[in-house]
Amino acid sequence: MRIARFAHSSGMSFGVVEGEPSAGLTGLTVAEIDGHPFGELRFTGQRWAVADVRLLSPMLPSKVVCVGRNYADHAAELGNDVPKEPLLFLKPSTSIIGPNDAIRIPPQSQQVEHEAELAVVIGVTGARRVDRAGAAAAIFGYTAANDVTARDLQRKDVQFTRGKSFDSFCPIGPWIVTGLDVSDVEVRCEVNDEVRQLGRTKDMVFDVPTLVSYVSHVMTLLPGDVILTGTPAGVSKLNPGDEVTVTIEGVGALSNRVLTLE
Repeated sequence: MRIARFAHSSGMSFGVVEGEPSAGLTGLTVAEIDGHPFGELRFTGQRWAVADVRLLSPMLPSKVVCVGRNYADHAAELGNDVPKEPLLFLKPSTSIIGPNDAIRIPPQSQQVEHEAELAVVIGVTGARRVDRAGAAAAIFGYTAANDVTARDLQRKDVQFTRGKSFDSFCPIGPWIVTGLDVSDVEVRCEVNDEVRQLGRTKDMVFDVPTLVSYVSHVMTLLPGDVILTGTPAGVSKLNPGDEVTVTIEGVGALSNRVLTLE
């Protein structure tokens, strides 16, 4: 099932996306549900063509927990060792944007880069000090994300907060897919139709249940919280005018244009 959050002529709603997205948004419809998608779904009877609504970030989490250096090839390309435990950092909720929103390059940075990632969305039970089985049960679904990074500021500051936290530095979408096996799916990033990153989740250093369990022993994960699971090699600079697309196999494509912050 694909769960979207979208804006329409009457306001904002969650809905179930119907149809097959292989040909893009053409032919897809979204069936509005009453309230939040956690729990039993109740449909209102309202439907829209997806092309006629604005898709938003599919969730507004209390926090975005990110995992650094979770692909050995990405750690190596930046000259880092693979961590012995998951390397965690946070993105603020104010960095979140949705599909087709603009990534805005701030004047403080000369090296803003893309990072294509599988994102995990926590379900209604949340997660606090759970084991692997409890972690799997706590997952609501998966979406695509772009951990946009001001690499020069990350290197300058050593810690990650400033370089990862600018407004618009966390595109998420286009929807949440439930019931997906993500043990071995493709993670792809294209910039202006050129493939820059291409990896598979089977090459993660720490798999998804391990990450959810580990994070839950550090901080309580609330319903709707998002975990970004790391990026494969191939990160590179984004420039104003670029179109960057993150595609997660079985989920869909998340596209954003790149503009200068004005």
